[in-house]
Amino acid sequence: MEIVVVGRHTEVADRFRRHVEDKLAKVQQLAPTAQRVDVEVTHENNPRLSGVRERVELTVRAKGPVVRAEAAADDRFGALDLAMDKLAERLRRARDRRKDHRNHTVVPPVDVRPYDPATHAAPPPPAPTAPSEPGEAVETTLGDSPVVIRQKLHTAEPMTVDDALYEMEMVGHDFFLFVDVETSRPSVAYRRRGWTYGVVALDTSCDCAQAPAEKTA
Repeated sequence: MEIVVVGRHTEVADRFRRHVEDKLAKVQQLAPTAQRVDVEVTHENNPRLSGVRERVELTVRAKGPVVRAEAAADDRFGALDLAMDKLAERLRRARDRRKDHRNHTVVPPVDVRPYDPATHAAPPPPAPTAPSEPGEAVETTLGDSPVVIRQKLHTAEPMTVDDALYEMEMVGHDFFLFVDVETSRPSVAYRRRGWTYGVVALDTSCDCAQAPAEKTA
């Protein structure tokens, strides 16, 4: 299993890299098919955020769905421990789900973001304003404002609402964009309160690459 550690706005010491490798040893036990684990360390320079100035994001890429967890603390070792706890819990849930499917109805795993070594090579120099290939992320500044917009392009296969909710839980997000296999519509599943969820679908078949339609009064 390959472990890749990168830093955003910070340097990553060899001591921390070795600590990451030791901590991620249990990933192989919970996810035997894992091919790669991406570890992204981010440092926040704002003194008002000193309590969460170090953020660690873990992404496990295997043959099945991508599993992600992240956490922040005042030091990166503590953030790594918190993120590992979340990651281990999600990997256990993914393993239990696969067992349940084998014992009942066999459902092939949905891989919405397949691992591609070429995609995760060294990041290209900033130039494009929008991603052009799956897995590519592009950050742009909105005009003269301090607002930074990060865009990322993903490859998606149609899936059921149940699978979309599962994928959303695995990456720890509050929403998940997918294509509904029953309606072929672009849809978003989102978390509401407690164990309730919502789904919003777009009723459209237009080619958005074409020129926009004229507005009517």
